[in-house]
Amino acid sequence: MTRPAAIVTGGARGIGLACAQALAESGFDILVADLAEQAPDGLAENITARGAKFAYVRCDIADLGDHAALVDAAISAFGRIDCLVNNAGVGTVVRGDLLELKPENFDRTLGINLRGTVFLSQAVAKTMLATPADRPKSIITITSVSAEMASPERPDYCISKAGLSMWVKNLALRLAPENIGVFEVRPGIIRTDMTSGVSAKYDALIDGGLVPAKRWGEASDIGAVVATLAAGKLGFSTGSIINVDGALSVPRL
Repeated sequence: MTRPAAIVTGGARGIGLACAQALAESGFDILVADLAEQAPDGLAENITARGAKFAYVRCDIADLGDHAALVDAAISAFGRIDCLVNNAGVGTVVRGDLLELKPENFDRTLGINLRGTVFLSQAVAKTMLATPADRPKSIITITSVSAEMASPERPDYCISKAGLSMWVKNLALRLAPENIGVFEVRPGIIRTDMTSGVSAKYDALIDGGLVPAKRWGEASDIGAVVATLAAGKLGFSTGSIINVDGALSVPRL
């Protein structure tokens, strides 16, 4: 039987790479979409060592014109798309007083995190609907605890993730009758390149009890959840939010 195939955006490093690795280990062939013209050294070997076929496409998800080529590349490489992991995104351009938020920075953050992800999901969903439903299909969007927890020094980021959360709900309703699982995965404080610049700040906060689990999250924590969802084992839970945050987002007195 043909192996299932997954697209992972922003899959060259961090959470995206961990998702690609976990999916490869669970039987998926992998197309990584990222900004570099060529796949970073060692990426192909990293994925193929896990038994998967590998493809790479340079894609800026903020450029809607790149989406069709990405979908076509996946079909060309694997003949199918069974899973889309919407991971690509950026942090806030400038942290600071929200009263000083610049429109161009707001537009950049939402153009990538929200607009780009929405319309890539749309393009992939149409392709999924046009192919046989012979195995589980899923669209999994990586958001953040910031979809619900406010950070006044980076409101553009929070708004982009909150918008994605509502997109996931609507997409889940549209695709539930078609047996395509749609999920939102909300990481908490995860050790990645994106958080490396503020690691000392979060070390102190974690030591102070911010995260009840008393540790950083690792990218592999996210990958494990994504692989489970993509396998179709939780298909009737479509539309759900899965928090991967060590209980950070649980309200406390």
